[in-house]
Amino acid sequence: MIVNSLSLCYHNKLILAPMVRVGTLPMRLLALDYGADIVYCEELIDLKMLQCKRVVNEALSTVDFVAPDDRVVFRTCEREQSRVVFQMGTSDAERALAVARLVENDVAGIDVNMGCPKEYSTKGGMGAALLSDPDKIEKILSTLVKGTQRPVTCKIRILPSLEDTLSLVKRIERTGIAAIAVHGRKREERPQHPVSCEAIKAVAETLSIPVIANGGSHDHIQGYLDIEDFRQATAASSVMVARAAMWNPSIFLKEGPRPLEEVMQKYIRYAVQYDNHYTNTKYCLCQMLREHLESPQGRLLHAAQSSQEICEAFGLGAFYEETTRELDARRGKLLARSPEEVEEPAEDTSGIIKMAVKFDRRAYSPQITPKMCLLEWCRREKLAQPVYETVQRPLDRLFCSVVTVAEQKYQSTLWDKSKKLAEQAAAIVCLRSQGLPEGRLREEGPSLHKRKREAPDQDTGDPRAQEPVLPGELCKKPFLALASGKESPLEGW
Repeated sequence: MIVNSLSLCYHNKLILAPMVRVGTLPMRLLALDYGADIVYCEELIDLKMLQCKRVVNEALSTVDFVAPDDRVVFRTCEREQSRVVFQMGTSDAERALAVARLVENDVAGIDVNMGCPKEYSTKGGMGAALLSDPDKIEKILSTLVKGTQRPVTCKIRILPSLEDTLSLVKRIERTGIAAIAVHGRKREERPQHPVSCEAIKAVAETLSIPVIANGGSHDHIQGYLDIEDFRQATAASSVMVARAAMWNPSIFLKEGPRPLEEVMQKYIRYAVQYDNHYTNTKYCLCQMLREHLESPQGRLLHAAQSSQEICEAFGLGAFYEETTRELDARRGKLLARSPEEVEEPAEDTSGIIKMAVKFDRRAYSPQITPKMCLLEWCRREKLAQPVYETVQRPLDRLFCSVVTVAEQKYQSTLWDKSKKLAEQAAAIVCLRSQGLPEGRLREEGPSLHKRKREAPDQDTGDPRAQEPVLPGELCKKPFLALASGKESPLEGW
């Protein structure tokens, strides 16, 4: 049997399960703070990862894997490097190996998702679809074990019969993987169905490699002591916690869980420090609030449309301002050290009208944006429609846009975090220089045709951005996701 020589120890461990939208860097760090031994990232699809470029983000002290659309697909840092496991969705051995080699120097282990029952995963032959193709499972895992420097694991669900389950896990063990996580439910079952401790126990008693028990949040795990009870009931080496940890990551604390308000504030601090997208931050906080989404704080969270507004809802406005200033100063020093890395928005900046402005969504009418005002004005004046040229700075990936109207160029000198925000800022410069209305609240101006307002800081390229994913009546708006798929997270994928 082949055994990877750089094995991460999977014996007697408390593990944060991979959960879509939840297992991003802030949540992983929070779980480590509260006692988790190993943390899994959310499932990331092989094809998406293979489009990514590895970028060292000096301003954040992170390593980012960045897609061609500039979205950070996976972000990690030195703090978790020896304890983070990268979980991928794949149906092809060679693609899986290519991804493993891309990330292996920045993670502690590689895991293949063979348990997700959702269509967005199974229709590509990934997730639980692999359970019906043992030959493919064996090829993927054997290729990874032989080809990567990191320990390889997989995560499965149980099959319809115990005999078939045991036959499959024996075959999986022979590939040389370091451990196997078993979610004690069948492919068609959901959290409301009872988890089969007996099936996990049978697997644990059959194999010689560590078995990680998963799926106990709904029936068994409400507190720290329940984790050990679940481990004993399944005879597993370790326990992987999903929903219970999503609701309160301090469940890993021996001393007992911390107050939820304290946990959420600590999570928000990590989210701001590591520049987590506000929609992902908001999603995770809504999972923690659960039945309190109708509370005053829940309503403030629901209304928040930026990281700053989330911080203000939790009394962390001053922290946001201070952290943002520190990050901006850090980026400024890095740029000053490496001026050759700075891209100017145009080759010839002479004649460009510039102002230091930013687009603050809260200051504008819900139905109107500066870009809409500028376009409407150009139409009335029978001018060509505005042309926006936007560039991105390599060092910090901020954007700057130049808009051309009637052969005159306009630009904000302040760089912004998204292309849409940068374009709005350029439009503001043009409108203000012409003395035109820009759509600000209480500002009188010509009526505009109603159009759907652009979401200034949201990329809707991900299919899950179109789906309502948050629980409760307050959470009906779609949220930007960080990985491919259309469903909300389920325990034990």
